[in-house]
Amino acid sequence: MTKILYLLANRKKMNRKMPISKMSKYLLLVVIALTYASCVPSLMQKTADKTTPESYRGTTDTTNSATIKWRDFFKDPYLVGLIDTALQNNQELNIILQEIAATRTEIQARKGAYLPFVNLKAGTGADKVGRYTSRGANDANTEIMPGKDFPDPLGNNTLQAMASWEVDIWRKLRNARQSAVYQYLASVEGKNFMVTNLVAEVANSYYELLALDNQLDILNKNIQIQRNALKIVRQQKQAAKVTELAVRKFEAEVLKNRARLYYYRQSIIEAENRINFLVGRFPQPVARNSANFASLLPDSIFAGIPSQLLQNRPDIRAAEQMLLAANLDVQVAKAEFYPSLNITAGLGFEAFNPKYLVTTPESMLYNLAGELVSPFVNRNAIKANYNKAGAKQIQAAFEYERTILMAFTDVVNQLSNIDNLARSYDLKSKQVRALTQSITISTNLFKSAKADYMEVLMTQRDALEAKIELIETKRHQMNAMVNIYQALGGGWR
Repeated sequence: MTKILYLLANRKKMNRKMPISKMSKYLLLVVIALTYASCVPSLMQKTADKTTPESYRGTTDTTNSATIKWRDFFKDPYLVGLIDTALQNNQELNIILQEIAATRTEIQARKGAYLPFVNLKAGTGADKVGRYTSRGANDANTEIMPGKDFPDPLGNNTLQAMASWEVDIWRKLRNARQSAVYQYLASVEGKNFMVTNLVAEVANSYYELLALDNQLDILNKNIQIQRNALKIVRQQKQAAKVTELAVRKFEAEVLKNRARLYYYRQSIIEAENRINFLVGRFPQPVARNSANFASLLPDSIFAGIPSQLLQNRPDIRAAEQMLLAANLDVQVAKAEFYPSLNITAGLGFEAFNPKYLVTTPESMLYNLAGELVSPFVNRNAIKANYNKAGAKQIQAAFEYERTILMAFTDVVNQLSNIDNLARSYDLKSKQVRALTQSITISTNLFKSAKADYMEVLMTQRDALEAKIELIETKRHQMNAMVNIYQALGGGWR
């Protein structure tokens, strides 16, 4: 196109006597129109920054726990069974799977757009025109063959195959299909991200349930200790060593903790039903082994290096696919400014009488046409779509960078959480041991009238709270192990 313009503009230099024909003038006008129509306004795009820090804590060990399959990461057979059931029956996950199936059909639709469309047409009809018209008078004087007049009314029977094809010169249709592919891949990664969240949620709820079981057991044992202390106080009261106030104080403490039992029982029911909902079943008891919860040790976690997040985290991979799709959408919108070439063709038979329908070549019809179409005036809609695609591309680039930053921050937070919880658990364990010993000491001192009943009471309270907090810290430790596994991108394999 540029070469034609150059030759026409420099015609005088090449040959001053060369005449410009009418066809050349028309060609010049067409070329100028197409050149104007193909002018694309400038558009700002953004290149996403994929760089990450070299390490989390200065180590460059590439061993990464995210590559471990969830069946191998979790050792509790009851928990493994719950996760397996959830991945099969969870309603939200199944909804996402159907959304993926719907996205996959978009690829098929986009693929069909750049292939020829072929339609078959069959029809019949009749046409009666007035005799005293130019066409009617002409038909009346026409013989289709010697001795046979032109039929009146005139029938029309058609059998035809028609094809249309938009030639994908600028890869507009192919880019649209590839964009649909990237969006489909993003939906698959979205499903994987949902799987990691589901696995983590089931595991965290399971460990919460185990913690509640142990806290309920601690409370029951503490109530038994307080009942024994109440008996001692009553004996002391009979011996006139304490007043009725001491008896009432111990009775109130026993009643308070007995009421607290129902809080834990309700929490256990809710935790069980939360798990039941995640695994897609109606409320029922959840099989578990809570006996060894206090002795559980979180697995060693290997964080690897930050750049591995780009491959292991499904949300980052989904954001990357959406960025690729947005880049192609810009190219598709840009191609709307360029001329499009459409080719149509038809082949078939047409006759006024069905018995002549397949007579060749008399009844045969065919056509072939091509047209070059380009937007010329009022391109506002095309410009708007182009600018919208550009804005979406920049948005996708920022979303990709934000997802990487968020993933890195998640890992750093969880690594720090694991270390701090380990130190906290060690100190709380020592606190529980000290308070457990102090219960025996304070009780013996009270029996020998060397300690006040309030000292016994407060020691029992402190020991109970310390034991419950210790179990809560253990739950947070197990949750942190699950969360760092999820943050690194584990759980979807």
